[in-house]
Amino acid sequence: MELQPIINIVGGAVLAGMGWFARQLWEAVQELRRDLHQIEVDLPNHYVKKVEYAADVLEVKQLLQKIFDKLDTKADKP
Repeated sequence: MELQPIINIVGGAVLAGMGWFARQLWEAVQELRRDLHQIEVDLPNHYVKKVEYAADVLEVKQLLQKIFDKLDTKADKP
């Protein structure tokens, strides 16, 4: 048997395996892109925006300051 047909068969099998692997990688990358896009779309709905958080923290600080002021003016304070 000649060597050329064997080389062609082995080469074809190797290239077919590489093509299958490349296709699997391509599909995985496309799925990751879709998932990333979905995360970008859903992210504002699941997490608090920085501006909203800052406003809430400011409100809590103001309430604590009122409590501290009342404690400072308390009559039985030593």
